[in-house]
Amino acid sequence: MDTSRLTRVDEATWRLEPEGAMRVPAIIYGTEELIRDMDDKVLEQIRNVACLPGIVKAAYALPDAHWGYGFPIGGVAAFDPDAGGVVSAGGVGFDISCGVRTITTGLDRSEILPVVEKLADALYAAVPVGLGRTGQIKLTDVELDAMLAGGARWAVSMGWGDPADLERIEEKGQMAGADPAAVSKKAKERQRAEMGTLGSGNHYLEIQEVAEILDPEAARVYGLERGQVVITIHCGSRGLGHQIGTEFLREMALAAPAHGIELPDRELACAPLRSALGQRYLGAMRAAINCALANREIIDHLARGVLRRMFPQARMALLFDVSHNTCKLERHRIDGEEKAVFVHRKGATRAFGPGHPDVPEPLRAVGQPVLIGGSMGTGSWVLAGAATSEQKSFASAVHGAGRAMSRHEATRQYRGDQIVAELKSRGVVVRAPSMRGVAEEAPAAYKDVDAVVAAAEQAGLARRVAHLRPLVCIKG
Repeated sequence: MDTSRLTRVDEATWRLEPEGAMRVPAIIYGTEELIRDMDDKVLEQIRNVACLPGIVKAAYALPDAHWGYGFPIGGVAAFDPDAGGVVSAGGVGFDISCGVRTITTGLDRSEILPVVEKLADALYAAVPVGLGRTGQIKLTDVELDAMLAGGARWAVSMGWGDPADLERIEEKGQMAGADPAAVSKKAKERQRAEMGTLGSGNHYLEIQEVAEILDPEAARVYGLERGQVVITIHCGSRGLGHQIGTEFLREMALAAPAHGIELPDRELACAPLRSALGQRYLGAMRAAINCALANREIIDHLARGVLRRMFPQARMALLFDVSHNTCKLERHRIDGEEKAVFVHRKGATRAFGPGHPDVPEPLRAVGQPVLIGGSMGTGSWVLAGAATSEQKSFASAVHGAGRAMSRHEATRQYRGDQIVAELKSRGVVVRAPSMRGVAEEAPAAYKDVDAVVAAAEQAGLARRVAHLRPLVCIKG
């Protein structure tokens, strides 16, 4: 990215003053190296976001930002419904509520290693993975609507999960305001047989070890110790979320002129929050959030079943489950006044700081866990929401490394079987249905996740707590 148009505020903050149709400034977080490595399209996209009606304070791009659909991935913006604010399907994304869930096991790395190949095979057999893959759960129309309204709470009520999990899930496992009637028949049909499935792309289930502790107090509160084994799940709302995004983006683009909205980019299709279309989208999007929460709860249940059979001594408990790709009504202080605004996080994770009432005890004292997934074979991170994240980015932090290379380019440069062999030589066992999919997700196709989380900490978005290293990767 050309930094000549930006004003450097500090070591990890860059600002573009309002110009042209921009209503607010654009702020980009990252070290100089990360900023220069970003595509120029990131600046163009976040500038366009700053032009949307009702946007407040600023449009933000986080250290993992890269070119996306409409909003950059790693983009954050909030809109005031009292000022004509909008909701943008492009500002949420297609994989609605894609997120990360981490479970502690009470097991040590030394207990896993002697049977790591057997464990990988068992997990791969238990959790369906791959494009269009279906599972053993087939929902009726009534069950589909109950799932879309109930989220992880529905999954637990059906026997897929632990009631204790609900306190450690964003929105306590159930997003309020979901409207199953706003979800099309086609979207529901795509999801009917996909509950408890991992999907494809960058989704995964990993067995990881805690390789390093950087914040001992937060790690103690989170129940993390060096050498401990954890399970991490990264997936979202599957075909249902993609269908909702596709349908509403088209409808919003067509309806924009009737609402008096001039789009700087058709991909930023949006609707007034207080319009019938805006409300329908919010109802459908919230249903998709519940779908993702239920899906991760079920996958967690399947994975725990494998570990309980192989390791009866395991003591598994949910650390946290947090989404990216959402739009949520939250209260934030803006220009000295607390306001209810709709915060879009696209490829960005909620990161409430210490003391926030929506963070459950005992986590509240140190801040919300922020779970950062690495690419296949690279490390992941557990962060904690920082006290400054509220004023910096509407309490938002990075969600991963961010792509540095397109999937097409990755398949030109890498072979899946070679990557699997290389990772095995480094102690990482991979199971995947497609070698092309492995090549698309080659570790080198992503930015350096360690540099990204260090920049997030430097910018005051979140604090580093623990570094996780993969032992087994079940790849979608």
